[in-house]
Amino acid sequence: MTIPGIVAHSIRRSFGEVAAVRNVSLEVHPGRVTGLVGPNGSGKTTLMLMLSSLLAPDAGEIRIEGMDPIADPQGVRAILGWMPDALGAWNSLNCTETLEVTARLYGMTKEQATTRAEALLTEVGLDDLATAPARVLSRGQKQRLGLARALVHNPRVMLLDEPASGLDPQARIDLRVLLRRFAAEGRTILVSSHVLAELEEVVDDAVFMLEGETVDSRRVAAAAKRARTWRVRLADVEAGVARDRIAAALDADPAMVVTERKDVLVSFITDDAAAGALRRLVEAGLPVAEFAAAQGSLEHTFLDLGKGVPPAQGAASTDSGEEHSS
Repeated sequence: MTIPGIVAHSIRRSFGEVAAVRNVSLEVHPGRVTGLVGPNGSGKTTLMLMLSSLLAPDAGEIRIEGMDPIADPQGVRAILGWMPDALGAWNSLNCTETLEVTARLYGMTKEQATTRAEALLTEVGLDDLATAPARVLSRGQKQRLGLARALVHNPRVMLLDEPASGLDPQARIDLRVLLRRFAAEGRTILVSSHVLAELEEVVDDAVFMLEGETVDSRRVAAAAKRARTWRVRLADVEAGVARDRIAAALDADPAMVVTERKDVLVSFITDDAAAGALRRLVEAGLPVAEFAAAQGSLEHTFLDLGKGVPPAQGAASTDSGEEHSS
């Protein structure tokens, strides 16, 4: 059986009287992209620093491919790529030099370092800025250089803290493709972000953190199963009129079906119930132009964990056209 790439058990870390990480346990497996989900201040970056061997936990155990980052930091760093939220580059160096210096620190020859730097700049789309000083790069360009630097030694385990921050839409797509390729190669990838839309299309698994603690998997599973809000729009029909027509087609109380700008919001217990409702709307002759979940699955789960509620939590929870309480 393949061992997990990352294991953390009962991790704690305080700064004076501030408990940044109270109780974190998780496993991240090779060949998968795992999202670390939580609001700002939930302890994600502190946890990442401990996993990367840059910060010692006050209590608990960490293993990176079976190695203890406290007892063997050099062994862990040899297989681990760390991308912090802020680049922290040497401002006097250009992009090529930044990667060459990093490569030399990992034991590469000058020729190997130059070849690796050129390849990575092309891979992250910075080849036209190879001679640009790091200090003149935009936020998104610095993120791409930070990713390239984390990849210099071809790591088997990757820790990425807010990797999509500042990226333009095309760069975000490129990052998603790159991470999926790395997962297909069997690498272990942990991506931290508080922007759930960045994670939705790339992660295989998710670990939720609130107030310095990982949320129990049973609580996450229960939240994921609760009623989910869907957005419905009828072509060329005013939202108030559409609400009444949709409620009638679904045999729902119009007061429990709400409008949001041009759309109508309805909640369903399951995806099957939502599919059944769509079928009923079409059979009723309604001109359905849009029918989609109002939140992604990560956002839906996270909001239900108690740090917020979906925009239409009070909307009708419908199962095969019948109303249920949520």
